[in-house]
Amino acid sequence: MAASTLTEVARLAGVSPATASRVLNGSARKPGKDIAERVRQAADSLGYIPNAQAQGLAKSSSGLIGLIVHDIADPYFAAIARGVQEAAREQRRMVLLATTGGAPGEEKEAVAAFAARRADSIVIAGSRSSRAEDGDDNAELAAELDRYCRNGGQVAVVGHPVVGAAAPEGYHVVSVPNQELAADLAVELAAGWDGDFVIIGGPEGLFTSDDRIRGFQEGLSRAGRGPAGVLRNSFNRSGGYDAGLKLAARIKAGGTGEGGRPAGNGLGIFAVNDVMAIGAAAALRAEGLRIPRDARIAGFDDIETLRDFRPALSTVSLPLEEIGRLATRATAPPTADGDEQDSASRPVTGKVVLRRSTETTD
Repeated sequence: MAASTLTEVARLAGVSPATASRVLNGSARKPGKDIAERVRQAADSLGYIPNAQAQGLAKSSSGLIGLIVHDIADPYFAAIARGVQEAAREQRRMVLLATTGGAPGEEKEAVAAFAARRADSIVIAGSRSSRAEDGDDNAELAAELDRYCRNGGQVAVVGHPVVGAAAPEGYHVVSVPNQELAADLAVELAAGWDGDFVIIGGPEGLFTSDDRIRGFQEGLSRAGRGPAGVLRNSFNRSGGYDAGLKLAARIKAGGTGEGGRPAGNGLGIFAVNDVMAIGAAAALRAEGLRIPRDARIAGFDDIETLRDFRPALSTVSLPLEEIGRLATRATAPPTADGDEQDSASRPVTGKVVLRRSTETTD
């Protein structure tokens, strides 16, 4: 069955299409109460569904928030998305979701699609990249965001600013102290163990990974320790697993001691996110190694999945849902008294959480 049109509603109510639109699409110009009631009754009888884009034009607001994440299946992004959804519900807005695999070219296409649908604001969660192969796409993404902000859109980015974005109005960054927290983790791990450390990181040029690597090295230096070796791989569980296989071979190459266990003091492993740590731990177990006996391992983020991970994983805990809420509230329209939201300026805090995976064993 074909959908009823606004013209049919207007004809049944005995009013002009413009008057019917003002009633059904939320215009500030309201016709008389009896006319409005006739229009609503006509719309109900015909089963008319208002056009969301027309409502957005009438109200100068679509009530939509665009959310861009790398991978919604990743618990890190799922937690941030949950926070975005909660804040959107408070504002009586709806969330549109785009997953991009972390490619700035895909993010640019998502921004353009949200802008075409008149989204009031856009939240972008995911690490920025300065890799040479991303240069052109970074420039196009920045230009798309600048154009969107110049036309009244609001943008919040979690972590780092989009490379090259320069919009003076409507652009917010929710900063995460990755470097400082990774340094704190290194200091605490080094205080409880005197063995060698290795870092499993993402590709060089990925800002979040690079910040955490830099911070961990700084923390080791503060603790009077030498720098850790760095293994770089993809910024996901598979990357952690591949790195874990290499580290398992290194541990085994040290020979075996009493009871067939690897000789030496094992390794201290810092993976720059929890999913990489989970992948590395799975690889070590597959190679017959035990945590923390043969290797101590820590991650970063404290994703919800860790509740079921054994041995319990040491990590840096971030308030991921709160980060999503802060980003969304930063893009909200001014309050009734004219004050703008300042959520993006509120500091994000985290804490080191040491668990069984880094305990010293006899």
